[in-house]
Amino acid sequence: MSAATVATVQVRPRSDARHQLVTETWVTQPPVPVDEYADFYGNPVKRLLMPEGPLTLRYDAVVAVPDEPDPDGTAAPQLPIDDIPGELLHFTLPSRYCLSDQLMGMAWDQFGHTAAGGARVQAVCDWVHDNIKFQYGTSNPLTTAVDVLEQRKGVCRDLAHLAITFCRALNIPARYVFGYLPDIYVPPDPAPMDFAAWMEVYLGDQWWTFDPRNNVRRVGRVLIGRGRDALDVAMLTTFGPARFRSMVVWADQAD
Repeated sequence: MSAATVATVQVRPRSDARHQLVTETWVTQPPVPVDEYADFYGNPVKRLLMPEGPLTLRYDAVVAVPDEPDPDGTAAPQLPIDDIPGELLHFTLPSRYCLSDQLMGMAWDQFGHTAAGGARVQAVCDWVHDNIKFQYGTSNPLTTAVDVLEQRKGVCRDLAHLAITFCRALNIPARYVFGYLPDIYVPPDPAPMDFAAWMEVYLGDQWWTFDPRNNVRRVGRVLIGRGRDALDVAMLTTFGPARFRSMVVWADQAD
């Protein structure tokens, strides 16, 4: 940093998901005071004043996860708008990266013939998975779901944004989720590990996990943050001059 800069960091798992936090450590080098608060969506956020000069942040945790895949929501029913809880209606509206108003026509043309509910959400995930190429370095902090649709490529964040956008255009409440996703019961990915992004949709009387990037129910998800889109759950936000040098993410199955 060229000057002292306030930053917020989201790396700590939430306490209300399927996982259970067993142990954790947080270290900064050099040491700096850190306070933690819950944001508007209940995400645990660390806030610190980064001093001038280099700063290293490290977070480690052991987390217990169910030895079973995500619950299957493909048969869950879709609620009519007047039955969706009022506090969740904003998850049907456009947001910074999920411009559902712009893609409403395409959403209904492409998916309006499918059965309402989890089957329709799965059809959205199938389409995004099959038509958007996963490729690192193809998007930037300004890339919206509309851009992803036009470019037909992106990272997991972008695929999640597009699927969320389609779901909202179809009056299905959908929110963005990011966290850790270890390679449990799947072939190891040779690419360097990164944070993972997927989505949750509200069907029946609960939220269900859907993953347009992998498009399979997975074991071992560790959820860090939820929000309207990636703007609400940025891993690192700085409020001043700072240069991001490097990041290493690991999520491995412990012995």
